[in-house]
Amino acid sequence: MEERSVQDIINATHWPRTTAAWALGMLALFLLVGTLSEFKSYRFIGSGVTATNTITVSGQGEVFAVPDTGAFTVTVRETAKQVKDAQDAATKKGNAIIDYLKQAGVEDKDVKTTDYSINPQYEWVQGACPAGSYCPPGKQVLVGYQVSQTLSVKVRDTKKAGDLLSGVGSRGASEVSGLSFTVDDEDALKAQARDKAIAQAKEKADVLAKSLGVSLMRIVGFYENEGPMPYAYGMGGAESASMMKAVPRVPVGENKIVSNVNVTYEIR
Repeated sequence: MEERSVQDIINATHWPRTTAAWALGMLALFLLVGTLSEFKSYRFIGSGVTATNTITVSGQGEVFAVPDTGAFTVTVRETAKQVKDAQDAATKKGNAIIDYLKQAGVEDKDVKTTDYSINPQYEWVQGACPAGSYCPPGKQVLVGYQVSQTLSVKVRDTKKAGDLLSGVGSRGASEVSGLSFTVDDEDALKAQARDKAIAQAKEKADVLAKSLGVSLMRIVGFYENEGPMPYAYGMGGAESASMMKAVPRVPVGENKIVSNVNVTYEIR
């Protein structure tokens, strides 16, 4: 009985010590994980500190390219006393223009209706004014309706631009306008212009840092303002259709892709 009592005492004291050791181990593991996380978050010393000593420089990059795509709009307008009559006349001319564009090689995806409208047309009528008596007020009188359809046309072969302008004009277009030439995929050109702008900004920063007697550290700010500067050609107004009887010469020229950047450096 005495030996069993001693063993019970040993077991009773061993269990708390084992539990305490396990708890201390878990605590140490938790602290280790937390410490590693903190080190990860601060792997770049000072990364979360706002730079106070900085310089900002600008740079501009330009790239020139010959446009490979053109676009213009063509509008048909017809007026009649009845809506249906105006619609029929406008539809006939509009369909003739679309058929011509397809025959000329313009794909369906490159012809899109951007506006279709029906508007009432009024005239101001002044009542008769008998001599020496009160003149009745005038009034607006409905005289008909105007139907208008506008198409945007994308020209993937710029050499055909002049022929297309002449062709739609000779098929009853009321207005041909907004011809412009662009580069279909400008992303690569924009990247080239940006690289040139950044390189120019870096050169300026190096010169300025040398003059100030400081060293350039990290970049802490960047801003870009980009934009193409195309040369455009356009015709509009009621006279444009008659002028389209001759094929116009439409030089595409060059487009200028510009990137302007501001780069802020930390200095030390």
